[in-house]
Amino acid sequence: MPRAIWKGAISFGLVHIPVELYPAESRQGLDLDMLDKRDFAPVGYKRYNKETGKDIDWNNIVKGYEYEKGQYVVVTDEDLKRANVEATQTIDILSFADASEIPAIYFEQPYYLKPARGGAKVYVLLRETLKRAGKVGIAQVVIRTKQHVAALLPMDNAIVLNLLRYHDELRSLDDLDLPDAKDKKAAVTDKEVKMALSLLEDMTEAWQPEKYRDTYRDDVMALIEKKIEANQTHTITEPEEGEARPPTSAKVVDLMELLKKSIGNKDKKPASAPKKTAEEEKPKAASHRRKAPAAATASRAKRANASRTSRKAA
Repeated sequence: MPRAIWKGAISFGLVHIPVELYPAESRQGLDLDMLDKRDFAPVGYKRYNKETGKDIDWNNIVKGYEYEKGQYVVVTDEDLKRANVEATQTIDILSFADASEIPAIYFEQPYYLKPARGGAKVYVLLRETLKRAGKVGIAQVVIRTKQHVAALLPMDNAIVLNLLRYHDELRSLDDLDLPDAKDKKAAVTDKEVKMALSLLEDMTEAWQPEKYRDTYRDDVMALIEKKIEANQTHTITEPEEGEARPPTSAKVVDLMELLKKSIGNKDKKPASAPKKTAEEEKPKAASHRRKAPAAATASRAKRANASRTSRKAA
């Protein structure tokens, strides 16, 4: 189980609910390390004193705010807490609102809230109240060094705290020169809209989050496996001449014809077709990391030969 990143209480009115905050995300991106292309050794980072050039241990590092050029005031975690003790320990519900009133662009980061010792009954009370009212709580909370606005939403047996972006953190649309529906070049006809609505209806289905997965990651892992099996672990792939590039300009198209073809081909090309499950992926990836000593030696020898061959070819 993940470790709680924050402990405090939900507060609304005179009610306090002791809670713990846990990450709700588990990102599955590719973990790529940086290498020196000359010998393929891992590239590391050093913590050093910019005045003396000497390395620094974590125990000797503190944080500071630069109030003048080259002049700092040290700020510790205890300082951050003492600036406003209540704010750092409380999820303060300021109001309630309909979830539909909050545009999706404001939602930033989800967390799970778990009741701490003695808070189960009041936690359930808030969760069930939010469900029956169809509302979300709008709150403020301090996490690390920033105060966030957040939405508290009921989900199954949990209360989810989703950090929201402040209004002034969103960039204006004014500079994008977006097309207006009344512009002659961008105007669409009622017939085109009806055809698009027909396509939308044909593609509408119940929300199934488990249906979607990162198939691009599967493709990259398959390419990596292929390079390992071919002893091309140190081959640097360069772009080929005449390789397909993204289109740089839009062409005049028959929109109605494209919509008709889209409706006709809807069932022929699935939107998301998983290639491998995560369970199928793991044993293969692990097999390359957990080789027996003899197999590992042979593998290193093969990679070294492949490296020398690729360098000669270069």
